[in-house]
Amino acid sequence: MLVKNSRVLLTAATLALAAIVALIVGPAPHRTPERAAVLKLPAGAGTTAGGTAVTPTPGPSGQPGNGGRPGADSALPGATPPGTLPPVVDHGPRTGRKVALTFDADMTDTMRRQLRGPHPPSYANLAIVELLERERVPATFFLTGKWVEDYPELTRRLAANPRFELANHTYGHAAFTPRCYHLTSLPRREMTRDVARTFEVIGRYGGRQTRYFRFPGLCHDRAALAELAPLGVTVVDGDVVSGDPFATAWQPIVRAVLSQVRPGSVIILHVTEANAAMTDEALPRILAGLAERGLEPAPLSEVLGR
Repeated sequence: MLVKNSRVLLTAATLALAAIVALIVGPAPHRTPERAAVLKLPAGAGTTAGGTAVTPTPGPSGQPGNGGRPGADSALPGATPPGTLPPVVDHGPRTGRKVALTFDADMTDTMRRQLRGPHPPSYANLAIVELLERERVPATFFLTGKWVEDYPELTRRLAANPRFELANHTYGHAAFTPRCYHLTSLPRREMTRDVARTFEVIGRYGGRQTRYFRFPGLCHDRAALAELAPLGVTVVDGDVVSGDPFATAWQPIVRAVLSQVRPGSVIILHVTEANAAMTDEALPRILAGLAERGLEPAPLSEVLGR
């Protein structure tokens, strides 16, 4: 792993503008949970609200995943009745001591091109995974399909850990609404298939699969939620935004987390080293601060209440 000072110098100059934009824009505006509303779907293959068919794809034999088929994973955490508007949650009950550490694994086409370049960065922060393994800390990973395809061995390692849950963060980290930070927008007609495809990619690895889904940038509206209705998912935003993307020091990340965290909180962090270079240095301090407050990391399904 590169020395932290070198990583900061390499990333700060080129990514400073993106960081400023993110700070100015702030959290996504569409975060009010929608009431569940039944959408009538034809028998057989599911369809999106826009009429796009969801083609059932058999999952690998013996694996928990079922290719993103509507209703196929109804027993998994986060599963909801297909055909209803997905619930949107920010946190679990404000009782007890449990909080959820969630790590997004982003992968866009631009990031992929960088991986194919002469000096590829790392979008897999092994130090985070090693710390969680060593300290036996539960966590939930929201994976993009392209990240899984580029880091299959690490995905296999995550799936093999009984303390880790796997969740869906879209296939290529495209936005589901217009004007979502700097992200490329995904056409509405492609939204359902994008998320179903990602469940299929992740499901091949087994482990603790879920039907939890997180929108890139936390950007969503009713139209985007309607496109996910056939898939039977729960949308998870989060109430503790760490601000770790493009951070150049670990202290602001720690302050952001510990100043917001409460029982039942869902903490949003990133495992993509090149654009979240300080997260692994912030994480041990975050864990220590949680312990001082009497808070205990737990799988997302336990925090939300399966």
